[in-house]
Parts: sequence; C-alpha cells; structure tokens
Amino acid sequence: MPGTASLPRRSQFLFFIVLAAFLALLAFGPLSEATWIESAFSSSLVLAGVVLLALLARRWIFALALPTVVFGGLLIASIMKFHYLTTPLMAPDLVYFVNRDLLDVALHYPPILVAVIAAAIAIPALLVLAWRWDRPRFLAGMAQPRRRYARIAGTLAILVVLALTLWPRGPFAGVFEKGMWQAMNDKSYLTDFITSFYQTQVVIPAFARDEDSDIVWTQTVTDNPPSCVKTASACASPAARATGGNELPDIVAVLEESTFDPAMIKVCTRADVCKRKMFVSDGRTRAHGPLTVHVWGGGTWTSEFALMTGLNHLSFGDAGLYAPYNLAPRVNFTLPRVLHAAGYRAIAIYPMSGDFINARNAYKNYGFDAFYDGKDYGLSWESSDNDLFQVFNQIYDKEKQVYAKQPLFVMMLTLRQHGPHMTPLKKLPAPYDKPLFPGKFAPKSLDEWMNLNFGNYLQRLEGSDIAMAALEKKLLDADRPVLLFHFGDHQPSFDGAMRALDKSLPAADGDPNFITYYMLKTNYKPARQYGEREMDLSFAPSLILDVAGVKKDAFFQANALMRERCDGFYLNCRKNEVLDSYQNYVFYQLGALHE
Repeated sequence: MPGTASLPRRSQFLFFIVLAAFLALLAFGPLSEATWIESAFSSSLVLAGVVLLALLARRWIFALALPTVVFGGLLIASIMKFHYLTTPLMAPDLVYFVNRDLLDVALHYPPILVAVIAAAIAIPALLVLAWRWDRPRFLAGMAQPRRRYARIAGTLAILVVLALTLWPRGPFAGVFEKGMWQAMNDKSYLTDFITSFYQTQVVIPAFARDEDSDIVWTQTVTDNPPSCVKTASACASPAARATGGNELPDIVAVLEESTFDPAMIKVCTRADVCKRKMFVSDGRTRAHGPLTVHVWGGGTWTSEFALMTGLNHLSFGDAGLYAPYNLAPRVNFTLPRVLHAAGYRAIAIYPMSGDFINARNAYKNYGFDAFYDGKDYGLSWESSDNDLFQVFNQIYDKEKQVYAKQPLFVMMLTLRQHGPHMTPLKKLPAPYDKPLFPGKFAPKSLDEWMNLNFGNYLQRLEGSDIAMAALEKKLLDADRPVLLFHFGDHQPSFDGAMRALDKSLPAADGDPNFITYYMLKTNYKPARQYGEREMDLSFAPSLILDVAGVKKDAFFQANALMRERCDGFYLNCRKNEVLDSYQNYVFYQLGALHE
C-alpha cells in the first residue's frame, strides 16, 4: 500500500498484522468455497468492501480491518456452529439464534464461550486502533476538488458492483439458485450466509380469488367424535367406550429417522432382510400405508413441524425450512394444544441436545408441557431405537405415576438410521456382513456402494423392528387405552445414491423419493378404521385425533375434511378448487399463522 513507510512503527506493525489476517480470510474463506462461482462471489464482496471503505474513510488499515473482522467473524462463527450444531451460520440465526439461547449454548460448549468473549473484547479494540493509528492517505496526491470527485465516482462505481453482485438475477445468479437445504449442508460458509438473506421471508400462500367459497370446512357432531370434555357419559371417546369407562387413550408418536419400508425397493425381495413386522398390519392396526413427506435425505425438523401443526413447510417458501425458528412461534393451531383442551399432558423425548435447530423452544411453542433432552439420558447419534425406548420406559412410567389421572401425549424421535450408512460390511453381524444383492448388472443386484449403504440400513432396521415390537407390547398390552403412531420422516440419502434405486410404488403415489410409511395401532376399537391408504404427513394430526376420539378445533376439522376430499394428498391435490378453498379458509379465515 502506498505510503506505509511513512507510518509510525506501531502503525506499520498493525498494518502487517491486518494484512496477514486479510490474506488468511481470503485463503480460508472465499478461496475455499465449494465452487469457483461461489469463490468469485464472496471474493467480489470482500474486495469491494475494502475498496468502498478506502474511498469513504481514506484509511487503508481500517479499510482492510473492518471487512476482515466482519467476514472473518462470520466465517469463524459458521465453522464453529457447523462443528457443534451441524448447521452453518445463516441469516435467520441473527434473529433466531443470537439471543439468550446463544449464551446457554455457549455455556455448554466452552470453546464457543471463549470465542464469544474474545471477540467481544478484541474486535472493538482492533477497529479503534485501526482508525486511530492510521491517517487519511488514500488519493492523498490529488488536489482537493479532484479527490472529492474521484471518491464520489469511485463510490458510485463500487456500489454498482455490489448491487450487481448481490442481484439474484445478476452475474452471480447461479449462487442464489442453490436450495436452502443444500446450503445448510455444504461448506461455502460466506456465500451461503449472504444468499440466505434472500430465502428468509415467510410467504403465506396467496389468496385464491376464484376459489369455490361454497365449500364448507366445518364438521358436524357426528363427523367429529366428541371427547370427555363435557359430560362423562356423552363425551366418552371410542377408547373409553371400548373399555367401558371415560378414559381417553394415551397417544405415543414415534418419528423413525430416515426410515422407509425396504419392500418398496425392487431388488429387495429377500424375506429375511426385506420384510419387517413394523410395516405389516395386524388386528390392532387402524390405519397404515405410504406416507408423503416433504423433505428428502434430511430436514427432520420439518417433519416434526408437519406432525405438530398439520401444515407443510413448503407452503411458506424457502424460509419454511427454518420452521422451528420462524414458523413455530407463529402457528395458532397445533396437535398438543388440541390435546391440552381435552385434558392431555404433552411431553417430548428428544434423542440429542434440545439446542439443535431450536428444538426445545419450538416444542414449547407447539404447546408441550415438558421436554426431555436426550443428553441428560446418555442418548447420542449412536443410540439405537432400543436405547431410546428404554429411556421412554423410564419417563413414561414416571409420568404415569405423577399424572395418573391425566391422559398422556408423548412425541419421541429415533436417531440410529441417520447417515452415514458406511460401516464396513465385515463389521456387521450376519447376514449383513456380506453384500446382500451382489453384482452390478443382474436384475436383483446393486453395486458395491449401494450394497454398503443398503446393507447398513437393513441391519439397523432389524434393530428398529425388534425395538418397535417391544414398545408395542408394552403399550398395547396395557390395561389402559393407548394409541401408537409411528412413521418415517424422510428417506435416507446414501450420499445421493438413494434416488437411483428403482422403487415399486403406484404412479398415483407421486414422487417415490418422498414416500416413507406410517402405522397407527390401538388396543381398543375406534369408531372408524381407515385401513391401508396413502396420506400426506400434514394430515397425521387429524387422523390421530379422529382415532383417539378427541374433539377437534376448527383447524383440524378442516384438516380432516381435506384429508378425505383430496384422498390423502395435500399440496399435490388434484382438485385445485378444493385446495384453493382449503388454503383460503385456514390461512385467511382461521389465521393459521399470526404475525
């Protein structure tokens, strides 16, 4: 930089420190991003920031220091968040994560706490020194009038460059086309943070002005089985009527991570590994079938959102992927709240830290009374379904002792099927210790990579099947009425290879990559059985309420009617007039989401 030799020694020392930090930022930030266009995008922003500050402040040290601090801070924060919480820093985090919960997370992770304290001290000090130990030197050789015009022209030019760079349809349009889910899983930290600002606006479905307003979305008393909220005799649930009392059933919902019925894979015809009891109906099954889910390969929290609210996060644009942050606090109707009105106590059993994706706060917003953090019970990524169900047994038995007269709603999530599925086959027990479908070109074969991943999946599924059978026995053999609902939240990824597996599904089921399963069983005979039918996950809460015999509010009455009128489909409903009418009703008449 011109004129550095004329600076005091301390200023020269600071300049070279800042310059070294700036070059490190470029090396570990923009130049390390996933694609060349992302590197060019973030480099353009950093360099444009330096030039703009140099024109405005005429101080080279400060012009280098401020972008280094800002972009470097974002880079470090994103790397640390990805390391500890498995997602990079995104724009919504500035609103939904930078709050008192950040301190709570920092207290659990000492390196984060140290980094926060160090940044709070070092960043202001560095910027003050960069300003005070420097002096205006940029364009110093120009006469005053020419320098002023040059600065104005240069500033306008840089602003145009920044505007073009940040324009989603400009020269870097490609970086804005990446979906939010991909951005949350790759490591282009700076680009993903900046572009996420364009994907954070919650958009409610537009009002359909030509919809059929004559469609009625409220149910009659006979359509909506009463619960024991009024008089005990008149409002007994199906469970109560079946057992001769007034007792509402306990409801247990199990989200099976990355789980689908392997029988849907064409090559999977071996009965010993492809047929599992947890997917087969029996005398206690009241509803089951293919389940349409809204994410693929990840995004479990959006499936939690759908089950709790009866909504699809895709209705709200890219911002819907942040449902636990930006949608959970705004929903007016949830499954736990309806159950509360019927006298239930709602608890959640989470297999990992409640800090992950704002889970603890989201469940509170959904209306849960208690949140059991998996870390407090020794659960982790490696915990099997049996491990989780053992924890469930402890908590369930304790809850029933303390709240003996209150029906219980339990929501819990498994984690064992979460990827990667890459344990070497030789380390797995037989018959999974060898390729189950060897060969590359035979009709019933898979390549080496798919045999590895699918073999891991099937081996873990065997454990899930055994654990689910034990859970069914505990719950459905009990004297009290119980409803058990379990489902797959999304398909596993197998690093993208899952999409290449040929699947046997009716064409009417929709995209086979978004199909898992659901199973609903009770130990009592409900007023109605639904049998085998496809269903969108958004309709699961009204199905649960119907089979439990719990009185539904206006939203879930409409949800149940939509389930019947569109044959289990939601956003992909073929009856456009019904979908438009439903969305107008729930969003603009009921106000499913508030500001």
